Amino acid sequence: MVEPETLTFLSDLAANNRKIWLDANRDARDDAMRNFTGIAMTLHDYAERFDPFVAQTRLKPKQSYSKFFQEPRDRVGKGLYRTDVDIFANAGNPTEDVGYYLHIEPGNCHAGAGVFHPTKDAVAGLRARMLDDPSGFHDVLAAPDFKAAFPGGIVTRKPQGDLPDTVAPDHALAPYLQMVGFGCRHDLSDEQVQDHDIIDDLIDIFRAASGLVRFFD
Repeated sequence: MVEPETLTFLSDLAANNRKIWLDANRDARDDAMRNFTGIAMTLHDYAERFDPFVAQTRLKPKQSYSKFFQEPRDRVGKGLYRTDVDIFANAGNPTEDVGYYLHIEPGNCHAGAGVFHPTKDAVAGLRARMLDDPSGFHDVLAAPDFKAAFPGGIVTRKPQGDLPDTVAPDHALAPYLQMVGFGCRHDLSDEQVQDHDIIDDLIDIFRAASGLVRFFD
């Protein structure tokens, strides 16, 4: 699934996060991007086994993973480039809609579902959906398969933001409504993501996460 050379490239990029280095290693970058495209195609090919809506969506492989260059307003850390990649299996846009993902980062690989870098409109829509059906949201989190696959529950990659003006700080959903992008994650080792049989594990992980995706459809 994930080629060893891809993990090596990401590790090297983390140690040399400069344009001059990346320009000198374009072949390694291009090989990694081909690997990401291949993984996106594989996830789409198997999507019928975890989400028929994803299977029915037209695949755009080169738009199915996050890009290396970081726009200034979205930059994390001091580097120009991301040293991790999310590969998506979505029925919609990964910055607008909750979908499935495989996160590739040496020593920090994981998979699950969510929308971690949403637009402002998407954040508003996610909050509105939770407030419209709080019991339904809690039912998703309480499902046995979800709890078994994602013992950490809902997580976020960004600092918590302000609550909507209409929500009290002691509201049951307050921790989730403050999140700027969120999802669930199941940790995977570097060895696991390089195994050709990892697709079976990913299908199980995505099935467990499907309730979260369907809730926000």
